[in-house]
Amino acid sequence: MKDFIRILLVTSDNQYHAWFDESHLVNVLQRALPGGTIEFHRVSDPSATLPRSPHVLLFHHPSTDRLSAQRLTDVAGRWPDVPILGLFAAEHGRRPLLLNGVPAELNDFVLCPVDGDELALRIGRVLVAGRSSTPHGIGRSQRVRIDSLVGESSIFQTQVEKIPLFADVDATVLLQGETGTGKEVFARAIHYSSARKDHAFIPINCAALPDQLFENELFGHVKGAYTSAANEQGGLVLEAEGGTLFLDEVDALNPYAQAKLLRFVQYREYRPLGCSRTKLAHVRIIAASNHDLRQAVTERQFREDLFHRLNVLSLVVPPLRERVEDIPLLADRFLQRFRRADGQGPRRLSEDAIQKLLAYAWPGNVRELESTLQRAVVMCGSATIQAQDIECAGEAPKTPCLDGSLRAAKTSATMDVERAYLVKTLVTFRGNVTHAAKAAGKERRSFQRLLRKYGIDREAFQNDPTDSSRDCPSPFQTPFDGRA
Repeated sequence: MKDFIRILLVTSDNQYHAWFDESHLVNVLQRALPGGTIEFHRVSDPSATLPRSPHVLLFHHPSTDRLSAQRLTDVAGRWPDVPILGLFAAEHGRRPLLLNGVPAELNDFVLCPVDGDELALRIGRVLVAGRSSTPHGIGRSQRVRIDSLVGESSIFQTQVEKIPLFADVDATVLLQGETGTGKEVFARAIHYSSARKDHAFIPINCAALPDQLFENELFGHVKGAYTSAANEQGGLVLEAEGGTLFLDEVDALNPYAQAKLLRFVQYREYRPLGCSRTKLAHVRIIAASNHDLRQAVTERQFREDLFHRLNVLSLVVPPLRERVEDIPLLADRFLQRFRRADGQGPRRLSEDAIQKLLAYAWPGNVRELESTLQRAVVMCGSATIQAQDIECAGEAPKTPCLDGSLRAAKTSATMDVERAYLVKTLVTFRGNVTHAAKAAGKERRSFQRLLRKYGIDREAFQNDPTDSSRDCPSPFQTPFDGRA
């Protein structure tokens, strides 16, 4: 157990002393931790600012209404890696627990009024077991629900709506999308929405597996299978038994590994290295690829038969540039997450900061947006993140021009504005140069020269490079007056 424990009680009941003896609990824990320190805090509002993050949370359920359930969800979201013990009122708690089971957010629970010795024992157990331990042995911070997928754009919601359909069956799923779009988040959402949710979700990065170790990592080995195999060892397939095996970057597998995977996907049969008997796996398979597997098949880089075995159910996660309207929602979610640890830090984005996020193409997608916001939170010294606090990886860091002439400073500033305008226009018109040039009040050829000048690739902003039929009205009132 830790030599310092900070306990936080979340309850809206100001008469909590009637069913909870705070001083007795602290004394019991203090005896179990001689020389250590016990801190106890109470808040009624889960969003209250705290100087430090707690080590364990006590959440009081005064009733079983929807408000209590929402408060529990809020608490679990604010401290995703802190174990939570539920304190249920005895007159309200037993029947709902019997009917519905322990809420997934809780690591354990007790009925009130609670005995201090019993509660101290439960606190000790969860601290020893680890912060991510849950009654089902699944890390609470690893669980993903459909409502955690942030986005209201139609192109994104179309894919989200497939999750419950895919979760109801056991067929193999192929997820495709660019790097950083959130394919693993979708895979976890499918798993935790399915009947397999109480079993393991095992992710495998196929690109990180050395070719010669693929079979050993996936299927395991028996004692003596090779020189250093001193003991029998199960593979990742065995770890995923009853659950889901997530094969990320499956396109990176070499031809030999693809052949081995084909039989496993088809029959769920495998042999550990050195074993003469075939074993049967009861797992679901979800695969993901950063590249178009159909194209890889055409180029003979991926087996066609394996592609068809994986592509029973298909889901394409859209890049962030195709759902620009979701950027403010995602930014707000990341902002709240990064300031949860101590309740400090920026609380919002300025309008200029939001416009800067909207104007950037996000080649690294949601993952890049997350990193950018985390960096901005660290660098920002006020309650509001401004545009100058945001430094995107695809642009040079902005430094003030303190040397040189006024003419040089004006030229540098003008170039920054020009580039930002070009990017924003391409985002608006999804890479359509004809419409973007028209909105900017320039000839198409002149607009293209500007793109070359700033090294901007229009294809990075396109949904479908062959589609030039969209006739979007210009949102700009004043034509662009930049010079090539």
